[in-house]
Amino acid sequence: MFTIISRIFHFGAKNFWRNGWLSTATIAIMTLALIVFLGLIISGVVMGSAVNLIKDEIDISVYFNTNTSEDQILSIQQSLEGLSQVASVDYVSQAQALATFQQNHASDQQISQAINALDSNPLEASLNIKAKNPSEYGAINDYLSSANLAPYIDKISYTENQVVINRLATIVRDMEVGGWALTIFLALIAGLVVFNTIRLAIYSNRDEIGVMRVVGASNSLVRGPYIVEGVFWGAIAAVISLVLVAPVLWLVSPYLGGDFIPGLNIFQYFYTHIVQLFLYQLLFGVLIGMFSSFWAVQRYLKN
Repeated sequence: MFTIISRIFHFGAKNFWRNGWLSTATIAIMTLALIVFLGLIISGVVMGSAVNLIKDEIDISVYFNTNTSEDQILSIQQSLEGLSQVASVDYVSQAQALATFQQNHASDQQISQAINALDSNPLEASLNIKAKNPSEYGAINDYLSSANLAPYIDKISYTENQVVINRLATIVRDMEVGGWALTIFLALIAGLVVFNTIRLAIYSNRDEIGVMRVVGASNSLVRGPYIVEGVFWGAIAAVISLVLVAPVLWLVSPYLGGDFIPGLNIFQYFYTHIVQLFLYQLLFGVLIGMFSSFWAVQRYLKN
C-alpha cells in the first residue's frame, strides 16, 4: 500500500512538472476561481457591515405624556427589554430632550428666547427602541399599542416611519438573499471553468492513460496521479490568490471604510483572518482540483 501511494505521488509530481505550460494555465484559471471565491467572502463581510449599518439607523421612538412619572417609564422600558424582538432601549428624559433641543437650536435666538420664557418643560420623555431585526418593529408597535399602555403614551413614531422601516427591512432581506444567490452562481461558474480546464489537461495525456490500462494498471493507480496533480494546482492557486488580493484590499480599504461604510477596515479584517482565509482557499482549491480530476479521468477508465 505504501509503495502504491508513493508511486501515485511520484507520478503526480512528475506530471505536474512535465506539463509545465498546462499546469501554469490550469493554476491561472484556478487562481481566478479562488479570487472570485475570496471576493465573495470579502463581499459578504462588506455586505454584512452595510446591513448592520442600515439596521443601526432604524429605530422607533415612543413619547410619553408629560404627567407620566419616570418610574412608570422605566417600568415600561424594563418590560420592553424583556421582549425577544428588542435589541436595546434608550431612555431620554424630559431634561435630556430639552438640553438636546437647545443645543440643536443654539444659533436661533427666537427659539432660545421662547424656550427661556416658558415656565415648564414642554418636551416629552421618550424611549428609543431598536429591534434585532427590522421586520420585528411591527410586533413591538403592537405591544406598545396595547390598552394597558395607552394612558401613558402620547405618540409612537412607528406609524410615521412605517414605510421607511418596511423598505429598509426589504433592502436588508434582499441584500442577504442576493448575496447568497451571487455566491452560489459564481461558485458554480468557477467550478465549471476549472473542471473543463482540467479535462483538457487530462485529454492531452489520454494516450498515456490508454497504455497504463493495457498493461493492467488499476483504476486507483491511473486516477491517483491526476488527483495529486489537482491538489498541487489547488494549493498553489490558493497561495497566489491571497498574494494577489492583499494589495488590492490595501488600496480599496480606505475608500470602503470612509463615508461609504464608517468603521469598516477590510484590510485589517483580511490581515487578522488571513490564516482562516488561507484554509478556506486551500480547502476550496484542493476540493476543486481533486473532484474535477476525479470526474475528468473517469470517462477514460470506462473505455
